[in-house]
Amino acid sequence: MRIVVFQIVFILLSSLPASAAASGEVIDLTGTAMGVFAVFLFAAAYALVIFEEQLHLRKSKPVIVAAGIIWVLVALAYQALGQPDHAHAAIMHNLTEYAELFLFLLAAMTYINAMEERNVFSALRSWLVTRGFTLRTLFWMTGALAFVISPIADNLTTALLMGAVAMAVGGTNRAFIVVACINIVVAANAGGAFSPFGDITTLMVWQKGKVSFFEFFAIFIPSVINWLIPAIIMSFAVPKDKPEVCDAAVSMKIGAKRIMALFLLTIITAVSFHNFLHLPPAVGMMLGLGYLSFFAYYLKKVENRLNSGDNPLDITGHNHNTFDLFRKIARAEWDTLLFFYGVILCVGGLGQFGYLAGVSKFLYDGLGHTTANVLIGIMSAIVDNIPVMFAVLTMDPQMSHGQWLLVTLTAGVGGSLLSIGSAAGVALMGSARGVYTFGAHLKWSWAIALGYAASIFTHLLMNGRYFTH
Repeated sequence: MRIVVFQIVFILLSSLPASAAASGEVIDLTGTAMGVFAVFLFAAAYALVIFEEQLHLRKSKPVIVAAGIIWVLVALAYQALGQPDHAHAAIMHNLTEYAELFLFLLAAMTYINAMEERNVFSALRSWLVTRGFTLRTLFWMTGALAFVISPIADNLTTALLMGAVAMAVGGTNRAFIVVACINIVVAANAGGAFSPFGDITTLMVWQKGKVSFFEFFAIFIPSVINWLIPAIIMSFAVPKDKPEVCDAAVSMKIGAKRIMALFLLTIITAVSFHNFLHLPPAVGMMLGLGYLSFFAYYLKKVENRLNSGDNPLDITGHNHNTFDLFRKIARAEWDTLLFFYGVILCVGGLGQFGYLAGVSKFLYDGLGHTTANVLIGIMSAIVDNIPVMFAVLTMDPQMSHGQWLLVTLTAGVGGSLLSIGSAAGVALMGSARGVYTFGAHLKWSWAIALGYAASIFTHLLMNGRYFTH
């Protein structure tokens, strides 16, 4: 077995160029066996990610394995070229980028989990269900709320929340649930596109310094149009029936409003750290997590007094009726966080073989910035927008702020074209299994495409000033 492994390594190494500059720059190794094998590994890993629901295999597992093997290939390739330190310097750059993203998302996810535990989202859902609105009114309300909530929370959480409302009031009305879910996915993705906090892609663009915090709001109107056009078209397929009113009211727990206020303060802190102190936003988010940790201590003391010994501690010493911050941290989407690790290192490794430079030359130098950025959005509907956007940021084409805003918009809303193109769509396919499906979404892709095209045209028309710098 060891002989076979050594033979494979020898074959891969023998395909490398005989000499290379010692400058530490990325060398074109796209035609080598190692480079081709790295692409094959990433494609195979991503195929497993796409079929996550069918295989019941967590999406983080294949990309983590692929990332490790790809970087082994990178290290071997550059050692053979006389640059043994190249791989270390390159991977440290990728790890720094991941650490910033990880800490930011960990803090944000903890706040979302805390608000969920305090019944913030359940109270909103019960309020909508108990109002006695018609199905058409609920269609517009769930879409509008998805658009408004996703810039603050993330599009995945927002889609799940509003999707639960649609399914609760829709009951057995499959036609309503399908169009409501599609509307929610489009609205959540569009709402997340104009905010650094609404989507992972916008967060990466902001943390990279390509677009300032307030410049994102320049694509607010294009994002609204991206949602409104398909929503108006789909609304004609929604019946005006009035569903049965549910009387199950849910109230928020103690401290819920103060946690929402602390989350808003945390966002302000992160923005201030980035804009005024020129520090990574993740540092501000972690300070915000500190706010929550002290409030959690206060809340636990209050609830322990209220419980007054009626609920005994379990063997671990935790009282399940009290607020425990570390339980909220433990409930973070660890599969998602580890998936980002795998994707960032996979794409970064492929960049070291020269693939991203080649793609950048073909897209941005060959087709032009606008055409390339429109295609990036379409590509994000097939492949997840996170690796696509990270690839663009790694390629780092020289573009105006208007073009960076355009690719932020297209990568954010392009995933709405297909149900598998965004985390919101994939999550709702799981929640409304058998009702909201790939095929059901595909029937309305033409309407979503009209909104996609109109949002791009609106951005080019409205934000011409950003294309000059």
